[in-house]
Amino acid sequence: MTPEDFAAASSVSRETLRRLKSYDAILLDWSARHNLVARSTLPDRWRRHYLDSAQLFPLIPARARALVDLGSGAGFPGLVLAAMGKERGLAVTLVESIGKKAAFLRAAAQAMDLDNIAVVPQRIESLEISPPDVIVARALAPLAKLLAYAHEIAGEKTLCLFLKGQDVEAELTEAAKSWHTETVKYPSATSAGSTILAVRHIVPIEAPRP
Repeated sequence: MTPEDFAAASSVSRETLRRLKSYDAILLDWSARHNLVARSTLPDRWRRHYLDSAQLFPLIPARARALVDLGSGAGFPGLVLAAMGKERGLAVTLVESIGKKAAFLRAAAQAMDLDNIAVVPQRIESLEISPPDVIVARALAPLAKLLAYAHEIAGEKTLCLFLKGQDVEAELTEAAKSWHTETVKYPSATSAGSTILAVRHIVPIEAPRP
């Protein structure tokens, strides 16, 4: 998939594609020295990473103004969503505890000329932040752990969007032992068998008293 193929599939503007090409250039530059994404995925990165991230955007409510990307890593999906959401005022917080990756995120945001991004270089467990409208995560942790992370910062109306692979049913079963949620499943546009989970109202299940 070329950048132009990606633009056609995701309906991004020319300006957004320009920003994403700037992101791509710095991603390739840093990837030559640092392990940001699996190098085997780089030849197909516009589908595997950019389009995989961009498919979340239509699920983000138009009224959303604050989005948090947990464990942002190389910036997928957070940087892609920040570029797509800039024109409608979406502010994106990228949470990444690994110093080199946090430095990359700051460099990428600067290269993309985006002022709607904040990089928070700390562990998710210690995050103190106002409840966002949307929480996203990709390739970070099993669902039960993602729900525990999200529960600490989510508000009553927060929407969580989690990109999950082929083990999603097992993860849902395991998570249901500890959490009540309202969950909707959407098929991934980029990977057969993968799923986007849209989750609201995360409530812990109380352990039975001895």
